[in-house]
Amino acid sequence: MKFLVDAQLPPRLVRALVRHGHDAVHTRDLPHGNRTPDAEVAARADAENRVVVTNDADFQITHQLHGRQRRLLVVATGNITDDDLLLVVERSLSTVLAAFDAADRVELRAAEIVAWPRRAVSTDQV
Repeated sequence: MKFLVDAQLPPRLVRALVRHGHDAVHTRDLPHGNRTPDAEVAARADAENRVVVTNDADFQITHQLHGRQRRLLVVATGNITDDDLLLVVERSLSTVLAAFDAADRVELRAAEIVAWPRRAVSTDQV
């Protein structure tokens, strides 16, 4: 799977995803780095068929209201250390990946994973 990790999450998360065989980039590696506007992050993710990985509520709102970015992984673990975040991600990664078979938004929480059913695509979203 391909991922685009947002600025609030550590670059180490990208390295962990790559270590598990995935294609992952961090916003810091984009032309505008971590100052890349959310709309540009979403557009790039959609164009490259990437899942946006974020803990930013703005992405959730945009996804719910407009269906942009097409796929979203919300890291909703609260304030935990980067080491603990990586443990949660690595422990849950196979379940998260499977959830995207039927969902376009998945929330990764410290003790559970919530998958939101895939939205029907209307003709005005295509």
